[in-house]
Amino acid sequence: MAALGWLTPRRRSATARSVLAGEAAAEAARKSSLQLEQEREEAAAETAAAEPEFPVVGDVRAAAFFDLDNTVMQGAAIFHFGRGLYKRKFFQRRELARFAWQQAWFRLAGVEDPEHMQDARDSALSIVKGHRVSELMSIGEEIYDEYMADRIWPGTRSLAQAHLDAGQKVWLVTAAPVETATIIARRLGLTGALGTVAESIDGVYTGKLVGEPLHGPAKAEAVRALAAAEGLDLGRCAAYSDSHNDIPMLSLVGHPYAINPDAKLRKHAKDRDWRLRDYRTGRKAAKVGIPAAAGLGALAGGTAAAVALHRRRH
Repeated sequence: MAALGWLTPRRRSATARSVLAGEAAAEAARKSSLQLEQEREEAAAETAAAEPEFPVVGDVRAAAFFDLDNTVMQGAAIFHFGRGLYKRKFFQRRELARFAWQQAWFRLAGVEDPEHMQDARDSALSIVKGHRVSELMSIGEEIYDEYMADRIWPGTRSLAQAHLDAGQKVWLVTAAPVETATIIARRLGLTGALGTVAESIDGVYTGKLVGEPLHGPAKAEAVRALAAAEGLDLGRCAAYSDSHNDIPMLSLVGHPYAINPDAKLRKHAKDRDWRLRDYRTGRKAAKVGIPAAAGLGALAGGTAAAVALHRRRH
């Protein structure tokens, strides 16, 4: 058994064993700390390579372009505007029913229907014909407070603010009337707005458009023209939209974002590895939202019921 004595640990005093344990623990802690620090540095380097800082602070040749309807604001601005004009007796109840039905469809479907949007624009043009631009601008300020201010998506607003904080210009790009878009941009503290231009002579609306509605490819042309005038590098700019109709605009910039995207845009964005943000929650109906105001919701529901009843009878 004496030959096996070397296998038996030498007996040490309690104090000596404590010192040994403490020194071993300290050495292990130092090594693990160095290893963890190295892992954190490697992870930070990988994150920086995969996700560079954006927006870049002080990059004056970069700007951000935001679609309005269902991107910055829930629902369509032109429908909210129409509701405000009805309240001020600019048109009759049957016209309100049209606006309500179109708005309800847009909110529930979550996508833009060209026929609905065109019909809404035609209605709005006929309604404002003969009125002064200054009058509609003043009314538009009131309508924003009444129907639009509470419908701004906080998440999208934060994205816009990030660009502003980085010293970049931020523009709305929308098919809504440029006067309405300008009011919204000013209220949100943005740089300005690109929107559909209605013809006016001596400050009075004629009921006609200048060119066509700022929709689809027209938005891309507006962004391209503004970028050239402002000396922007589109490859360093960002654009945000919910609709596949805005793919031409999104494709222009180096940083495209799909915000609350419709099905077609979501697929397109995923295929091209674009960034997505969805600020809607809950079930599909809750995600795209129902008309927020009870009066509009009831009227839209009544319109839908009337249409269904008419179809059954005929």
